[in-house]
Amino acid sequence: MNATADELAGVVDLFGGLTRPELERALEEAAFRADGRSVDDAALEEAIADALDSFALVRFERPTDDRTLLVAGPTAFPSVPDHAEDVPHILDVDRRRLDRAALGEATRERFADAVDAAIDRGDEDRLEHLVDVSYDVEAWAPVDLTSDRKRLTEELD
Repeated sequence: MNATADELAGVVDLFGGLTRPELERALEEAAFRADGRSVDDAALEEAIADALDSFALVRFERPTDDRTLLVAGPTAFPSVPDHAEDVPHILDVDRRRLDRAALGEATRERFADAVDAAIDRGDEDRLEHLVDVSYDVEAWAPVDLTSDRKRLTEELD
């Protein structure tokens, strides 16, 4: 099973958020149910990295238990992969309720880091992409990215 960013977001969204090992287990269960095969670890690693880079997934460290969760992010269009709809019944993981303000703040910090990195590299394509992502983040969480967006547009000019 090679999951897309939106499928990864769909799986974590079934639970509100999953730790990395929980996501791997959920995908293993879905892959086994689909065709008896397993998940390609290298492909999964790349898919998660790409999803995080594109903000389809975001990392959120829960202050209540210090566990880092992967959560469906602002650019995701979560879709549950075939044979994953029963995963919540298979895994012993309760649905998680997340503090949207804290999740938004963590994403705002991650976004600012991405802006800094893109400016440092002079990566025009990434800068343009991040301008678009800034609007998605603001629609998704209670944050204001006006100053970051201004830095991006000034860098592009």
